[in-house]
Amino acid sequence: MKKFLVLTLSAILILTMLVGCGQSGEEESKRIILSTTTSTQDSGLLDYILPEFEEKTGIEVDVIAVGTGKALQMGKDGEADILLVHAKASEEEFVAEGHGLERRDVMYNDFVLVGPGEDPLKLKENTPNNILEGLKTIAENEFTFVSRGDDSGTHKKELSIWKEANIEPEGEWYLEAGAGMGDVLKMADEKQGYTITDRATYLNMMDTLELEVIIEGDANLFNQYGIIPVNPEKSDKINAEGAKEFMEWLLSDETQELIGEYGVEEFGMPLFVPNAK
Repeated sequence: MKKFLVLTLSAILILTMLVGCGQSGEEESKRIILSTTTSTQDSGLLDYILPEFEEKTGIEVDVIAVGTGKALQMGKDGEADILLVHAKASEEEFVAEGHGLERRDVMYNDFVLVGPGEDPLKLKENTPNNILEGLKTIAENEFTFVSRGDDSGTHKKELSIWKEANIEPEGEWYLEAGAGMGDVLKMADEKQGYTITDRATYLNMMDTLELEVIIEGDANLFNQYGIIPVNPEKSDKINAEGAKEFMEWLLSDETQELIGEYGVEEFGMPLFVPNAK
């Protein structure tokens, strides 16, 4: 009798463990980790579109909003299932090295230079559409400029523009925040300095800031976003199927239309222009 009870209890224990493991695996398949930029988070876009995906698929999206450099590193380390970032050259290198399966265009917007409303350097008057000349004037006058300083897509873009202008920004006037876009805008506002930001985050926060758009419309300020599913060989924890489903959804006509609608009602213009191919 005792032997029978032991065998019965053992069978129940094994069955419980198997059921538990099955539930755990099922729960993992219903969750993905999206590593993305602070701009997609701070702009409010993700809060606008992700509920649609979660309701349609039952897959929950855990968002980790960091700079593009950090997001790409998370992909290399197998700590994310899919990436939504905006530094195309780095993204293409990421895929070429085998860390990602493919890269697809999703949407674009633009960067702008923002600064104090009184625009002490008169950049809006003298160089309204020329970011290179604008940065040269800031550097020559050693006027406060706040940089993301975090290897994000915005930071990479800023550094590429300084380089094209043949300027190595340094000195007390050049402040490296090491922070996300929202925090950098607040810092530039407090310091009454200039900074480069994606337009979407600025528009989403402008009611809380005294900063105004100073330079815009320069081809150097184009801002393309791409989606990259992480190579599942990076980690056995990567949810490749969930990542694939998310990418297909993001690139679908329905979601592209949803992205194009975001911001129109509040700002009279889309904050992101969909351009999936």
